[in-house]
Amino acid sequence: MDWDKLRIFHAVADAGSLTHAGDKLNLSQSAVSRQIRALEESLDSTLFHRHARGLILTEQGELLFDATSAMSKRLDAAAARIRDSEEEVFGVLRVTTTFGFGTLWLAPRLPKLYEQYPDLNIDLMLEERVLDLPMREADVAIRMKEPSQADLVRKRLMTVQMQLYATQGYIEEHGTPATPEEISKHRLICQTPSAPQVGASAMMVRHLMTFNPTSLLTVNNYFGVLQGVLHNLGIGVLPDYVTQDFPHLVPILSDIETADVPVYLAYPEELRHSKRVAAFRDFVQDEIIAQRKQLKQMGKL
Repeated sequence: MDWDKLRIFHAVADAGSLTHAGDKLNLSQSAVSRQIRALEESLDSTLFHRHARGLILTEQGELLFDATSAMSKRLDAAAARIRDSEEEVFGVLRVTTTFGFGTLWLAPRLPKLYEQYPDLNIDLMLEERVLDLPMREADVAIRMKEPSQADLVRKRLMTVQMQLYATQGYIEEHGTPATPEEISKHRLICQTPSAPQVGASAMMVRHLMTFNPTSLLTVNNYFGVLQGVLHNLGIGVLPDYVTQDFPHLVPILSDIETADVPVYLAYPEELRHSKRVAAFRDFVQDEIIAQRKQLKQMGKL
């Protein structure tokens, strides 16, 4: 099969337009159209439905696009390894993690990484969905459980626990529950039960709900839960890694906490020698060590 025609097909399928694909490839619309017709003839299949609003893949086109997408990701991986043979740390590093960890822990620390590596560009993808690292949907993942995908380098970074927190302002107005049963006198702020989350957090919320809190505020990520707590709306279920950056939060009912939730960093085996990955991995590990030292000084470890 002609590689050049496949490259042009992939660009058209991705853009949904002959004109836009031609602009990207620096080819005329007629040249792109000729290549697509030749590819369809060689396969004896129609790859696109054509209509006034653009192009839509046929079933056969979808199959071919899946194949060219996989090829493109593999080529990107090879290009990354070639680029990473240089001594400098540069280029794009695609990092995926959960919305809560990405917004509350990772993003506030990225200025230090950029200071150290000004030519590095982070593409931060905040997804509760687990992206496919071997298929290069991302380069590096930080997740709240050990990755199950094969062909990954994985490193356990730390553990977190889910705990109850409130502000001093909320406590002064509404009091502090002395027992779990007194949750019935307070508003509980937590992740939406149907939202993707670690099992330990879901179990904790179910347990708290047995005490019939007076009302609920549910949010589909921990950033939203934190905002609710900071605005004195109630007592929130939050991961303990927020305590360093928000030291004024007051732990509530400290005996109620989840088991340790492991946090893993993972990346494809083929990026084992990537200098961009190594720079990011070492940066995250150094920040975790610094956080532990600070929490010890604060008496929270």
